Amino acid sequence: MNALFSDRDQALLLDLLRLPSVNPLEAGTDDPPSRLPELLDRYAAAAAEAGCVTVRLAAPPTACLDRPGVPSTVRRAAAGDPGFLRAQPSLLLRLGPERPRADTLMFNVHLDTVAGHVPPAFDGVRFTGRGAVDAKGPAVALLAGLRAAAGHPAVGRDVTVLVQAVAGEEGGALGTYGTRPLMEAGHHGRLNVFCEPTGLRALPRATASMTARITVTGEDAVDDHPDAGHNATVLLGFLAQHLAVRLDGAVPGTRVCLAGLHTGRTHNRVHGTGTLLLNLSYGTTENGHHLKETVTRHVTDGLTRFTELFAGTREFGRTARDAATVTRLDWDKQGLPALDNRDPWAQALLARAGARPAADDPGFTCDAIWAAGLDDAFTAVLGPGDLAANRAHAPGEFVDLADLEDFAQVVHRLVTRFAEDRRPLP
Repeated sequence: MNALFSDRDQALLLDLLRLPSVNPLEAGTDDPPSRLPELLDRYAAAAAEAGCVTVRLAAPPTACLDRPGVPSTVRRAAAGDPGFLRAQPSLLLRLGPERPRADTLMFNVHLDTVAGHVPPAFDGVRFTGRGAVDAKGPAVALLAGLRAAAGHPAVGRDVTVLVQAVAGEEGGALGTYGTRPLMEAGHHGRLNVFCEPTGLRALPRATASMTARITVTGEDAVDDHPDAGHNATVLLGFLAQHLAVRLDGAVPGTRVCLAGLHTGRTHNRVHGTGTLLLNLSYGTTENGHHLKETVTRHVTDGLTRFTELFAGTREFGRTARDAATVTRLDWDKQGLPALDNRDPWAQALLARAGARPAADDPGFTCDAIWAAGLDDAFTAVLGPGDLAANRAHAPGEFVDLADLEDFAQVVHRLVTRFAEDRRPLP
């Protein structure tokens, strides 16, 4: 078997890793400015060598921010920065002429990253650097596979391949201004593959998530008279524990992450304001609705319980009396769809290409949610490496050359088998 991930692919990946593309919703003070537009130009140039033409390279329309489901964090960021969308374009590539969906295969890969950009390295076996596995490495391996598949006479002649190389996956944006506008414009196919680290398992599902924000807006007090203020630390700390107990396993098929509790940093005052964040994932849209209702109910129950427990205390009596008044539950993110689809023909095709079965893996949250509900189509999440094992979103992110080669081979086989074994739409 000839190697597909060539020396020029290695050079391209190192080049892309050197170009910071941190999502602005993630960027920290130590992160260099994103150079995503330049990165996409280089990716498009490399894709041209595989026979792909650039259909579109542009910022998303501003109207996409007015759609339901757009996180409030995205809206606020765009409102505060007129160049927010302009700095985060997405790229649409096509191999072959435009064809009906039945004859089209689509790949999606995101090229924005989380924070923590570091100079990349390659020791001949392993690439390290932000985006190595999530998802610049898979993006380059995708091109290596397409370059090989383009030599098949039916690829480009009888079937068309689309590639969405997008911004706006990280930072909680969840594709609302990257993938979603492209999908809604019809740039997808009979088979759609979202390139994320899955250990080459073809996941037919992707969870969606909600973000709940519990805010206390009370009054501060001096430490000599703590009873005079509203103690947001005690109130939010209590709610965090209350919700942790009540929500753990409360809705099957969902996961609950309590995080981001903040009131203040000083020890000699009562902090009257603060926030508690919850990230809530769900495997079906119905479970998402149920989970939201459950969170809302238990926040109310928690406030009632706090008042009962602390009403008779000296230092926290005022907080107990006013708990329901000074506490508010908002939703930074809600109403997003979850993906869960089946198609024996498409899943068999993926297996013949070398993708591994997903078994009962619940999947994870990614842009594939925007393929939920497509008619006459199947969508899988598939890629090299593993989110946890390869330290995606953590220091020391890496991907092995062997895994990128394996993914390139799977892409090659998948595209050629799709060309040879097309199935009419139902």
